Amino acid sequence: VPLVIMAAAYPASRFVGYDIHQPSIDVAGQRATKAGVADQVRFEVADAIGYTDRGYDLICFFDTLHDLGDPVSAAAHARHALVPGGTLMLVEPLAFDDLETNLAKNPAAAMHYGASTFLCVANSLSQPVGLSLGAQAGEARLRAVLNEAGFPQVRRVAENPINMVLEARP
Repeated sequence: VPLVIMAAAYPASRFVGYDIHQPSIDVAGQRATKAGVADQVRFEVADAIGYTDRGYDLICFFDTLHDLGDPVSAAAHARHALVPGGTLMLVEPLAFDDLETNLAKNPAAAMHYGASTFLCVANSLSQPVGLSLGAQAGEARLRAVLNEAGFPQVRRVAENPINMVLEARP
């Protein structure tokens, strides 16, 4: 659970995790307790546009934005939940902007395309709007979604062979 790791690394901070799946929320809470950070972390059932809390310094999407039916609305909702000067952090599968480059430069691309076909695309299409970015959206497509949601400042701040991390600011 990323929030458990973050809470351990930043003991003066408080974290809230949202998920639509109650059993996942239960497991996350158990992991926070086991790690000794339960006083810093709370988990709640809510979708990406259903949480009502505001005033966040940082909102993170961990390998989820591409799975959402309406990623633009989810990012826009996050923008409204941020404090002025707040940051959205997006962790997504590392992808290039076209099939040929992905297959040539990304050793995990074939796996990501398979997962995208059977999980990510189907999940997105089953939700309202059904935009279906897929696991191979690429930075340009993700940037366009974030720009449309009101984040004109987007930059890649990290990557590894599996994921890229984008920072977005209003």
